[in-house]
Amino acid sequence: MDSDDSLRAGSLLITNVRVFDGVEITEDDSVLVRDGVIEQVGIGITATPDLITVDGGGGTLLPGLIDAHTHVTAASDLAIALAFGVTTELDMFCTTELLAEVRTSTRGRTDHADLRSAGVGAAAPGGHPSQLVQWGIYPAFPTVASIDQVDAFVADRVAEGADYLKILLEDGQTFGIETPALEPEVVRALVVAGRAAGLLTISHVSTHADADLAIDAGVDGLAHLFIDRPPDADFARRAADAGIFVTPTLTVFEAFTGGARREAAFVDHPRLGPYLDPRSRASVIPDPDQSFQMTPPAGVSHEHAFAGTAALRQAGVPILAGTDAATGRSAHGFCLHAELAALVDAGLSPAEALRAATAAPAEAFGLADRGRIEAGRSADLLLVDGDPTADITATREIREIWRQGVRFDREAHRKAFNV
Repeated sequence: MDSDDSLRAGSLLITNVRVFDGVEITEDDSVLVRDGVIEQVGIGITATPDLITVDGGGGTLLPGLIDAHTHVTAASDLAIALAFGVTTELDMFCTTELLAEVRTSTRGRTDHADLRSAGVGAAAPGGHPSQLVQWGIYPAFPTVASIDQVDAFVADRVAEGADYLKILLEDGQTFGIETPALEPEVVRALVVAGRAAGLLTISHVSTHADADLAIDAGVDGLAHLFIDRPPDADFARRAADAGIFVTPTLTVFEAFTGGARREAAFVDHPRLGPYLDPRSRASVIPDPDQSFQMTPPAGVSHEHAFAGTAALRQAGVPILAGTDAATGRSAHGFCLHAELAALVDAGLSPAEALRAATAAPAEAFGLADRGRIEAGRSADLLLVDGDPTADITATREIREIWRQGVRFDREAHRKAFNV
């Protein structure tokens, strides 16, 4: 790479790569970026003197990864995510003050992943995630007690700059506790009010009954899948007919219910482990004294979410990759590579799993400027060795990351985060 990168940041030519465009591998071998935007994708594009030239070494160029379910706790989470190729995070609950702070501190920066957020999600008084207030993680936040509070709640979310509306359907039964839950009529009213305000509606679920309620209420997507029982014969068809998308968050349910902890298996991967900051590393390595694993009630299993994912895929329902990062042992950026492997284990092809972290979330959330490698899209790019459409673990073989065409310096990040 040229030595004067800083003089021409955002304009480059990447050659000698296979290109996964967000859906499939194409015949193209070169991508031209100018001023942070993809200008041309093709074969044998010729370099000009004003461009940084990067030889991709026969690796695979992907759109920057999109994590479709995270929880940002500080602006630094977005820098950590970017170090692992996640260029956009879709936050699913963030308090008003924190959201404003993170957006202000990261605005215009190319050394952090971009952020979209639900802001404060709609929950029943005392319902999930109110326990995080008791634990000192969140300050008190507004809730929805009845239908007559719905319009004001949604208006406040619009005022705080929410990009979509999160609706929490959770009574605690899958976790062996009992918590207040939104009444069905309130859920339906929230969907109507959200749609009227121009917001997508995404519903947190963990039981089959709540997923059914969410679909009946007309939500646009499900955050999580259910773990209380296997999907019934009609679930995937109903989801497909409703036109929803689903973010299963398989690995977080594995952690909850005692399944394999994929993340711990590659904390020492030479292209991932060296960039894992101490806090993130501690969150993904099992600690016998601080285990995130629970003893689930009888019948609760992550395997139900895997079965649901397989059924949804067969029915053609869009599946998005999301980690629930910052929950338990889920680390920003790092854990998306585990989620991609879990999606493949659930029946997706490697290319389908990659689409679940690129084109699919961009399409679902209306992010027309990213998620694909094509002219006019933002140059959020990830270069890896190998072919992740043949072996999904190749996403871990990170060589370079660009955010709006600007190379992310992983070594500087490592030093800044005391890795």
